[in-house]
Amino acid sequence: MRKAPGAGADVICFDLEDAVAPARKDEARAAVADVLADPSFDPDAEVCVRLTAESPAADLDGVLGGCAGDRAAAAETAEVRLDAVMLPKVESADRVAAVADRCAERGRDPAVFALVETAAGVLSAQSIAAADATDALAFGAEDLAADVGATRTDEGTEVLYAREHVVLAASAADVDALDTVYTDFSDDGGLREDASFARRLGYDGKLAIHPAQVGPITEAFTPDPEDVEWATAVLDARDEAESEGKAVFEVDGEMIDAPLIAQAERILDRAPEGDRRPDGGY
Repeated sequence: MRKAPGAGADVICFDLEDAVAPARKDEARAAVADVLADPSFDPDAEVCVRLTAESPAADLDGVLGGCAGDRAAAAETAEVRLDAVMLPKVESADRVAAVADRCAERGRDPAVFALVETAAGVLSAQSIAAADATDALAFGAEDLAADVGATRTDEGTEVLYAREHVVLAASAADVDALDTVYTDFSDDGGLREDASFARRLGYDGKLAIHPAQVGPITEAFTPDPEDVEWATAVLDARDEAESEGKAVFEVDGEMIDAPLIAQAERILDRAPEGDRRPDGGY
C-alpha cells in the first residue's frame, strides 16, 4: 500500500472487496486504517478505498474507526486521509446516497466513484450518475459479463452496449466516466489498444490492476502532439473569430463550429501543462 503512490496513478485505490478473503476483512480494514492515519502517508494522488458491496458501512467504520455518531471517532476521522470511496455493484442512486450519508455523519465528504457492473446497474446508470454524491461512474465489464451470462472475448462486443451506455450516462450528468480494467496485465499491446478505444468512446480514464498498467493508460489518454497543435490552432482562431463577431470559421481548410471547438477544449484539458496555451485556459 505504501508503494502504491510510486506507480504514478491519479488515484490509488485500496480494495477491501474482491482482493480480500471474507475471513480477513477485519484484518484488511485495520491495515488500511493504519496507512491512512499515518501522517507520513501523504501522496500527490487521490486516496480511495473500495468498499465491500455487502457491508460498506462496516468497511467505513473499520477504516475510519469507531461507530457512526461517536464524537471521539469523528475527531479521529479528521486525521485519516480519505479522498474518495469506490462503491461496487451500484444498482440505484439510493446506495450512493446511503454511503454519502454515512460519511457525512463523520464530517467527511469524499468523492464517490459508483461502479456499475450488473445488468440492473447499467440500466440505472443515468440516475446513479445524477445522484448528488456521485463524482464518477466506473464501468465493470467482468462482473457484468458474469451477471448476464456473457462470454468475455478479446473484441468485447458482448459488453460494448453497456460500455457505451455508461459514457452517455456520465456525460449527461457531467461526471467523469472510468473504463473497466484490462485483466491481462502482461499484455502491454492489448492494454494500449483497449485504453485508446476507451478514450475514443469518451471515457475520461481507466481502472488499472497492476502498476505496470499505469504508464500505458496515461499515454493512451494523453493527446498526441498533432492533436494538441490542432486544438491550439482552433482555439486561437476562435478567439480571432469571436473578436470579429463570427460563430463559424476555417482552420487549414476545415470548417470549425461549436462541436469541434468543444473537442479542441477537451484535447487541451487532457494535454500536459507544458503543451497548453500560455494563458492556461481555452
